Amino acid sequence: MLRIAVFGLGSMGYGMAQSALRGGHRVWGIDIDRARMTAFENEGGETHPLERKHLDAAIVVVLNATQTETVLFGPDGIVPQMRAGAVVLGCATAPPDFARNMAQRCADHQVLYLDAPISGGAAKAANGQLSIMASGSPTAFAAARPILDVIAATVFELGDDAGVGAAMKAVNQLLAGVHIAAMAEALTFGMTQGIAPARFLDVISKCAGTSWMLENRAPHIIDGDYTPLSSVNIWPKDLGIVLNIAASAGFDAPITQAALTQYHKAIAMGLGHEDDAAIAKVYAGQAGLDLPERAG
Repeated sequence: MLRIAVFGLGSMGYGMAQSALRGGHRVWGIDIDRARMTAFENEGGETHPLERKHLDAAIVVVLNATQTETVLFGPDGIVPQMRAGAVVLGCATAPPDFARNMAQRCADHQVLYLDAPISGGAAKAANGQLSIMASGSPTAFAAARPILDVIAATVFELGDDAGVGAAMKAVNQLLAGVHIAAMAEALTFGMTQGIAPARFLDVISKCAGTSWMLENRAPHIIDGDYTPLSSVNIWPKDLGIVLNIAASAGFDAPITQAALTQYHKAIAMGLGHEDDAAIAKVYAGQAGLDLPERAG
């Protein structure tokens, strides 16, 4: 049984905290939204004050690199207060250089760092079935193993150096962001040809053009439900990271750039806080299409 703090109780972090708790660990859930912390405490999470020197691990599931650095080394940063040999799992999408920097700064305090970006969505997070693209020292992997065993179905061990996991997550986010935009474009294109969104999903999900993102996000459009499990606002950040990495490598990524343009259009329409499937509204608006509305 480890003593674990999960920083960031959004749709992914909350599920990871639940999975760690269900795995028999003592878990503190930390979030700027006190209601999220209260909800987790009501499920059996720890309620007494957190003494960081007693932590075995911290899982950081915040929005970006800046927030991660604040949690770890900000004015109330946890790393200088953690015991030697404790481990940090950095799960936010961030540039590889950032992950390497965090690993070195943690090492300066004798704290281990596992570069551990996550994939799979909120449901898999809650069920302990995430995929984790991890890299770090064998010692960091060993310290994190009891956590990885309960929060993930698949752990890809990508090397002994932090940064490789972040690079692989960037590859994944390139595909994920493009696939969501392509799904929205294809679904609304089908509508111009008289193909209802529900029929689109029924047929294409069984054909070569399908993708995990298509099968996961198209139902949101069909149901008219844009409750943000993953918001539009995430994609300018993540695809921006992809394009910055590409630029540093002298690599042209025009398809990624085209998808990013559509996300920017969605934000300009006021859709930033809606589910990322709402990018379909960009296409629907341009074509004068009426997307399905939420029942009730």
